[in-house]
Amino acid sequence: MRKRFSRPVVKAIDEASILGVKAGAASDHRFVGVWPVVVDGRVYARSWTLRPDGWYHTFLADPRGIIQVGARQVRVRAVRARSERVRDKVEEAYAAKYDTRASQKYVRGFKTARRREATMEFIPR
Repeated sequence: MRKRFSRPVVKAIDEASILGVKAGAASDHRFVGVWPVVVDGRVYARSWTLRPDGWYHTFLADPRGIIQVGARQVRVRAVRARSERVRDKVEEAYAAKYDTRASQKYVRGFKTARRREATMEFIPR
């Protein structure tokens, strides 16, 4: 059974529009902001730029990292979401959570095949 975040942490992430993510345990990466969504009590994010030196590719090389939830830092492990059903639910969660006119460009962009492939789940460690 996979570890789960506590309900207060999941609630805080769900209410936050930006989540700080630091990828790789041994990397010199700084915290960057990502758009988190919660699906069935699990935390996901998608990479927008998919840069080779960005958070997504760093997590592929070393899945350990840290997320910032308010003032709290939580150690995590990042796992690629491979299920099409989960990816569909993540898209629905993005559309529901980021519903402003200014967000629509990004919500549509997160539906592209390459960004769907870059869906990460964060699991506490």
